Amino acid sequence: MLRARPVHFTSRIESWKRFVTALGMVQTEDDGGWQVFDSASGRLALHGAEAGSAQDGRTVFAVEVGDLAEFARRTNLSAQEGGQQEQGTQEGGQQGEGTQLAEPVTADHGEACRINAPDGFSFLADKAVHGAQCADADPALAVAGVWYTAEPEAAIRTLLHVGARPRPVPDNDETADFTAKNGGVLLVRPASGPPRSGLGFEYDRGLEPLQDRLTGAGFAATLTEEAFGSTLHVANPDAGSPNAPATVWISQRRPMG
Repeated sequence: MLRARPVHFTSRIESWKRFVTALGMVQTEDDGGWQVFDSASGRLALHGAEAGSAQDGRTVFAVEVGDLAEFARRTNLSAQEGGQQEQGTQEGGQQGEGTQLAEPVTADHGEACRINAPDGFSFLADKAVHGAQCADADPALAVAGVWYTAEPEAAIRTLLHVGARPRPVPDNDETADFTAKNGGVLLVRPASGPPRSGLGFEYDRGLEPLQDRLTGAGFAATLTEEAFGSTLHVANPDAGSPNAPATVWISQRRPMG
């Protein structure tokens, strides 16, 4: 299994709880400084952070899997086979045999698997605590983890190796969209500088009712028309943190074709 589950660090957990609840997410884990919310597709974890710290307002790209050892085995096998195909020689095959993209690690919260990408980006795969998405969540909402990188091809290959499913995009500007089999969206976006994570959401219905719901909960939300659809820009609950963008975006999902 594979599910998108970014981790957002914040000193304003209560504000974030109100925000994601207004989005239509449902809380499914509560351990004080660690809280998890389900959408219909994907999850978001909130992790407490000290106000003004380097973590405050930062989102970490992360996924959930069913079996850590099996996930690591399949990911590394895919990377090895990919390396052999790219080289197309016996020497290349030998290099592929040594490829280790995923490695078991012991994180602060327990056993996990770390994926180390060629562009220097790394992220964790954690074992899912529970399986099915919450049926009470807004069925139109999906969580989107974003991977910003100066080497989008490396990110794309990595997500293919971990089992993410490519989704058509409307142009060829090195962006890439993926869906996770068990929920959520993983996006690759070209960007200068070191690779980094981002957070957003998708909504596959009209955004106006969602905008009304958010403003009714006290969040300023501006609707804009962009090249490939509409986007809501909502005042970030972490406003004031040097690590936080000014807004959180929710884009309208419009199927291609």
